Amino acid sequence: MALTRRIIPCLDLKDGRVVKGTHFEGLRDAGDPVELAARYNEQGADEVVFLDITASKEKRKTIIDLISRAADQLFLPLTVGGGISRTEDITAILRAGADKVSMNTAAVHNPTIISEGAAAFGTQCIVLAMDVRRNFEDPDGRTEIRLADGSTCWYEVVTHGGSRPTGIDAIQWAQEAEERGAGEILLTSMETDGTREGFDVPITEAIASATHIPVVASGGVGTLEHFYDGFVLGKADACLAASVFHFGEFTIRDVKEYLAGRGVPVRL
Repeated sequence: MALTRRIIPCLDLKDGRVVKGTHFEGLRDAGDPVELAARYNEQGADEVVFLDITASKEKRKTIIDLISRAADQLFLPLTVGGGISRTEDITAILRAGADKVSMNTAAVHNPTIISEGAAAFGTQCIVLAMDVRRNFEDPDGRTEIRLADGSTCWYEVVTHGGSRPTGIDAIQWAQEAEERGAGEILLTSMETDGTREGFDVPITEAIASATHIPVVASGGVGTLEHFYDGFVLGKADACLAASVFHFGEFTIRDVKEYLAGRGVPVRL
């Protein structure tokens, strides 16, 4: 029996509310996170992601309270990311009711947090969030990927909402994170994020092929077909989206019925 593919709505949080913009700019209020998460629970979402985009220390209590409220109402896995820099942060978030934690910048700056988190809580709890961008300069030992137009590039890991390049090769970083104990990769391409033109299939497929852990495709959904492409062409295990769900363009059910009709195994 084929493994079912997952559909995951992502809720970006700021000051206790769900917001949505492009590259964290032009933010619009999209509602109460617990109410939205409960709606997606009813629609048949497979998981929900909370991303605390203003995760400063003084906001930590807000996100902990939200996790507790959401966990009381949800009957599906909850992943929480943003502002996690120590294993104590992981402990607090999991104790509040989250099932997984997602780490990006902290993991880049201190990769041992992946190993420590996996050892303490299990690999299934540790998600590596990767923001990547195409780089057309000399690959110099990095992994070249061919794009649809025939050109080649390598994908660079970026932090701080895509604004800070690291020089790190995305595929090599994904493999290192897996070796360190990450149980899943949440991959966002800054090339496609907010464009509504579809997932970045070349890097999604490359990382899915180079690792042995689930890859969640994120960034760029605008049509139902984009979900299909993420699974079939990108070989993703899950597809994540935000605006198309928050603003009512599609329901989770719409997406799953479309995918089932095209032969993609989903939980209906």
